[in-house]
Amino acid sequence: MMGEMETITITTNKSQQIVDITEHVKEIVHKSDVKEGICYIYTAHATCAVMINENWDPNIMLDIIDLLNDTIPRGKWRHDKVDDNGAAHIKASIIGPSEIVPVREGSLMLGKWQDIMLADFDGPKKREIFVDVLKK
Repeated sequence: MMGEMETITITTNKSQQIVDITEHVKEIVHKSDVKEGICYIYTAHATCAVMINENWDPNIMLDIIDLLNDTIPRGKWRHDKVDDNGAAHIKASIIGPSEIVPVREGSLMLGKWQDIMLADFDGPKKREIFVDVLKK
């Protein structure tokens, strides 16, 4: 059964930034009153991604950005001739635009160290994340 889709709006303030959106998603799950099901988190931006990882140590997010920058440097892609963000598109494609998290007993089934993040590789910009909680 489809839930009512909600939108989270985040404004990033750096050219590359990973923002924890876990609490926003938890609020949406709580409001949904879904006890058993799944939560679908999606961003419709070609230079953003949604990811799940540890956020307790902010160095992990910086390490992820560093790895992606080392692997996918700016300025060497054909798309850069269009709008100079080819690397951002490639990074977002590798991580992907969505995640699915099971909901059990009205709560997201995230591990102890897991959080949900928006990864913006072409900021600063206003970004939207769509969240749908589906009942089992």
